[in-house]
Amino acid sequence: MLGVDISSTAVKLLELSRSGGRFKVESYAVEPLTANTVVEKNITDVEGVGDVIARVVARARPGVKAAAVAVPGSATITKVIEMDASLSEDDMETQLRVEADQYIPFPLDEVRMDFQVLGATEDTPDRVEVLVVASRTENVEMRADALEIGNLQAKVVDVEAYAMERVFQLVAPALPNADELETVAVFDIGATMTTLNVFHQGRSVYTREQLFGGKQLTEEIQRRYGISMEEAGLAKKTGELPEDYESEVLQPFKDAIVQQINRSLQFFYGSTQFNQVDYILLAGGSASIAGLPALIQDKVGAGCSLADPFAGMSKAGKVNVRALANDAPAMMIACGLALRSFEL
Repeated sequence: MLGVDISSTAVKLLELSRSGGRFKVESYAVEPLTANTVVEKNITDVEGVGDVIARVVARARPGVKAAAVAVPGSATITKVIEMDASLSEDDMETQLRVEADQYIPFPLDEVRMDFQVLGATEDTPDRVEVLVVASRTENVEMRADALEIGNLQAKVVDVEAYAMERVFQLVAPALPNADELETVAVFDIGATMTTLNVFHQGRSVYTREQLFGGKQLTEEIQRRYGISMEEAGLAKKTGELPEDYESEVLQPFKDAIVQQINRSLQFFYGSTQFNQVDYILLAGGSASIAGLPALIQDKVGAGCSLADPFAGMSKAGKVNVRALANDAPAMMIACGLALRSFEL
């Protein structure tokens, strides 16, 4: 399956293969979305997104049509419940449908629901913990429809947080002193949203989305230098800006990122039993600002680096290796979705 990540500003497509224990990037591409096609991770123009998916497919030329996409955590309701271990999957599904109104604040005909058995409960071995996830039907169908318009077939609609957890399992062993890292915070800094995922012993224990992202830097460039949003976005990428840009615009934005990270971590500590993180991993399109990991390490006091899910992977001949390296931090969710191909 292809991993297709629909963010607020771009569609990212990734195709992986596996030989033995090693993954290979077969194809990938990123295409920008027109403004307001997706607003805060909600699709507002299905046709527009579908057209961009068609373009990204034409660029990547993948070998398969089946795809996995994801809905954001803010568009899902999740609940861990206990059920009788002796129940079959069909019996569990029947029972969940009967009891759904206890967990889901919407009529059952307005949502798509799924569940996953997590394992036996600690104290009672004849009971199992079951993760129940639901999202409004329109969230799921809009993504499936957009893929169809782009000549792909939706095989899986996942949740972004679980895609991030899947790819985290891949990158975690390569982190410095990986064996000693109990709790790792992954900050996915997008254009308009920053998502914090905290993993403890490899498992997701906390997720939070907040409105903050690289668009604020683009808007400040536009305002200060009197240029259009498109020109500001381009100048941000090429670095062709006046001399005072570094000190007057970029540094204050980097400081704002550090402030947001500190604030998010305080929220995390305040609402859980945790009081520290051992490492910070930066993902998302706005994570690649030069010097950002070092600044965060200095100000927050935890080791910090850029996420690269492709570090241990081989690349097919048609893949632009340099472009992939630049895009790697922004490809985490697409990679987590593509990894669904290899789950039984």
